[in-house]
Amino acid sequence: MDGRELVRSMWVFGRVRGLRALHSVWRQRRADAAALPGRGPERARVPGRVVGAEPLPGGGIVRFARAELRVCVTVGAAVFWGWDGAEVSPSYAVSGEVPEPDARVVLEPDTEGGWRVVAGRVTVAVSRDGAVEVRTPGGVVLRRELPPRWWEPVGGGEARWVQRSEVPADARFFGLGGRAAGPRLPEGTYRLWNTDPRGTFGPGTDPLYITMPVQWVVADAGTHLAFYDSTWDGRVSVREGEEGAGSGHDRPGLSEVRMSGGPLRCWVVVGSPARIAHGWAQLTGAPAVPPSWALGAQHARWGFGSAKEVRRVVAGYRERGLPLSALHLDIDHYDGHRVFTVDRERFPDLPGLAAKLREQGVRLVSIVDPAVKAEPGGAVYEAGARVGARGAFVRDARGEVVRGVVWPGECVYPDFTDPQVREWWGGLYAERLEQGFAGVWHDMNEPVSFTPFGDMTLPRSARHALEGRGGDHREAHNVYGLAMARAGYEGLVRLRPETRPFLFSRSGWAGMQRYGGTWSGDVATGWQGLRASLALVLGLGLCGVPYSGPDVGGFDGHPSPELYLRWLQLGAWLPLFRTHSAIDAGRREPWEFGPEVLAHARVAMEERERLRPYFVTLARLARLTGAPYARPLWWSAPEDRLLRDCGDAFLLGDALLVAPVLARGVQRRAVRLPRGRWYDVATGRAYEGPGLVLVEAPLSRVPVLARAGAVVPVRGAGGAVELEVWAPAPGRAGGGLVVRDVGDGWEQAEVERYVSRWEGDEVRVGRVTDEGVVAVGPEGVRVRGLGASGEGVG
Repeated sequence: MDGRELVRSMWVFGRVRGLRALHSVWRQRRADAAALPGRGPERARVPGRVVGAEPLPGGGIVRFARAELRVCVTVGAAVFWGWDGAEVSPSYAVSGEVPEPDARVVLEPDTEGGWRVVAGRVTVAVSRDGAVEVRTPGGVVLRRELPPRWWEPVGGGEARWVQRSEVPADARFFGLGGRAAGPRLPEGTYRLWNTDPRGTFGPGTDPLYITMPVQWVVADAGTHLAFYDSTWDGRVSVREGEEGAGSGHDRPGLSEVRMSGGPLRCWVVVGSPARIAHGWAQLTGAPAVPPSWALGAQHARWGFGSAKEVRRVVAGYRERGLPLSALHLDIDHYDGHRVFTVDRERFPDLPGLAAKLREQGVRLVSIVDPAVKAEPGGAVYEAGARVGARGAFVRDARGEVVRGVVWPGECVYPDFTDPQVREWWGGLYAERLEQGFAGVWHDMNEPVSFTPFGDMTLPRSARHALEGRGGDHREAHNVYGLAMARAGYEGLVRLRPETRPFLFSRSGWAGMQRYGGTWSGDVATGWQGLRASLALVLGLGLCGVPYSGPDVGGFDGHPSPELYLRWLQLGAWLPLFRTHSAIDAGRREPWEFGPEVLAHARVAMEERERLRPYFVTLARLARLTGAPYARPLWWSAPEDRLLRDCGDAFLLGDALLVAPVLARGVQRRAVRLPRGRWYDVATGRAYEGPGLVLVEAPLSRVPVLARAGAVVPVRGAGGAVELEVWAPAPGRAGGGLVVRDVGDGWEQAEVERYVSRWEGDEVRVGRVTDEGVVAVGPEGVRVRGLGASGEGVG
């Protein structure tokens, strides 16, 4: 344990009952020692030489001397392979029905005794010794999986395995869930084990709350996503390649996945980034669309303390003309930190408070932790004990209920991998709705059990239902938060079927976007924490979770006025725009940082409100296409190597490029532009990409550039949606998609398509219909960029 880890341990340990935490550790280790004996001698195994093949729909089975491989290409051109009988299901990631195999795919002999599966957009070649290559139709190799290796306990038990892969020498790695370093992943090893980092974190902290074996690889040869569908503890090591100089050989990039158990099965999706995102969403589920109010500014604090303080903060926003859509109550509003309770002394009329705030356009959002205080007579504890034949709570191998220590003290944990438990837990949200809450955020659901050292979670030997299959916490840990999100989401749908739920979760796994979004967790207050915030949002978006954002200002400490403002300016352009801070940290209301910060914060928050229709559009398009709201700069041009290396700016949809200020004292900053013309939205200056430009970044704003030809829906002066159109480059056309807000129910929204083009010396806008292009405007249309001065780039 290093010094930083020790400090974090004491941070947690000092806030809970230490003796109980120590006793909990002792119980965990004793349970694991009894139920999980050492692996003992192991037998290593590789596939061996190929002995035959059998065609099946979408591909076939290739048999080796000591293993067999099933390869299948789906109708959507996603590639699946599984070793030793591993199939697509059961899977916590794959949503709904198993994708249909592509009937046109053929299995045929390949060179040197191997086999290949040939599809329209991809070819999968299997060598005679078990290597698997994913190739373009032209034969270019995107990914080469070396023959896997298993280690099987001689006395029986779960096999661990390693899969090494080679990618092109110029490739860059992205993804793996929520990583504080990135979005381009630095060379190194990343753990696949959802983890509370014991306090706050920065770019060097790994792992964090959401880990996923989802890897993006971007190279000249093409872009692909690889997903290893095992929920067990694992590690991924990546090393970038090196191109040979002159006639020298390339050194390929390397990826190594080591899993402590679970099936060895993999999905690969190839194509453009947009195609990959769509295919990933088809496989793992469309992202939930947050209610439109959840796309506005939100405020949270651990330690509001009372209804009076809540009213004071909301009044502060109103008096200063600052927009506010939601206010979040942390665990301090509970009675003794007990979930689904209210401290009646400090919040005597919570439903009345919620109703008053709603009249002012502010919703209340409640924290929900999974841990239930283990107290006889407690309503939730007693009700959980009566669920099913064995109760709702996780048990150990001896059948005793597992206990840990969290904020209420000694606690038990619902087993969300049991459908009965999910149904029971979802019904408990009726109490939250009766209190007037409009949404929930799940916290501490890695899950956490406080310890002064070691892994802050349940015993690895703890037993889980795992949808009736049965298993232990080694397999269930990473999907605990995902299953809790499902329980909450489905419960809210049953309780209030006319309204889309608002739910976001600190922990999760592949497919969590089906139930909502996430946030950064307890990011450290500091410039490095600010930089980590952007990396997390971009990485999670690539992994299929488009709705996320950081704790503006950082969770702990006291940000300087400059740091707070720069963080708020970044947050205003991210999907989830929320301030939050710890109970012993400084306040995060904009007026607490002086009149200059307040004035600049007002500009950023008002711009967020003006762009609310654009965020509504992005949310709807994310559900339809899987594309994240916030995207890396290479999204539309993955062939541009310089864009792959740029992690300090991002695209917001197709129309805008945001270049936040991530360092102290910056007044001008360099921005890497993709191809095309871009307008500085503040100055109107035009720049031609690709290339590097130097733009002004005064304390009053961060640089934002609009793509020439873009059509962006914005909120007009009267509240109606208007179209902000940026003039196309000479001789070029542009356009954009608009989805209007149809309320917070389940109504299907229409996607409107607009085009912009020059007609003489005027820019005309038209809406594309089945009958053709219908002219729009001039009412409700504002053209910008006309007569803009232009310059090249460096």
